[in-house]
Amino acid sequence: MRVLVLAVGRCRDPELASLIDRYRARLPWPLEIRDIEVKSADPARRRVEEGRAILAAVPPGAPLVALDERGNSLSSREFAARLAAWRDEGRRAVAFAIGGSDGLDEAVCARAELVLALGRLTFPHELARLLLVEQLYRAHTILSRHPYHRG
Repeated sequence: MRVLVLAVGRCRDPELASLIDRYRARLPWPLEIRDIEVKSADPARRRVEEGRAILAAVPPGAPLVALDERGNSLSSREFAARLAAWRDEGRRAVAFAIGGSDGLDEAVCARAELVLALGRLTFPHELARLLLVEQLYRAHTILSRHPYHRG
């Protein structure tokens, strides 16, 4: 299954980028991280345009997961099970949306099959990328019964 992360902004921190790449290299699934950048001085307009760009980039038939602090909290095992279910349904790709400092446009959350919270805390989008990629790796290890996940 191909994984696409649609993230508003760029990861400018080389140390975080290195950690993201470390987990990405461990994944057996192809993982693409696509930066979404919209230039607009008006935050409301920028958020709508970011939402449109995210929705346009979601592959046809792929489930969309919107990362939002108001979303559902899943355990790592529940997250792995959701990915496995999509895989077993024959979904060829899954897309994850990470908003910028103003969050995700409501249209993205409305289109999402899952609105997922990484916790009740708010994280910078760069750190959210790292947490997501680590959880994708953790899901792989859970599904393959690798000892990485001991919880």
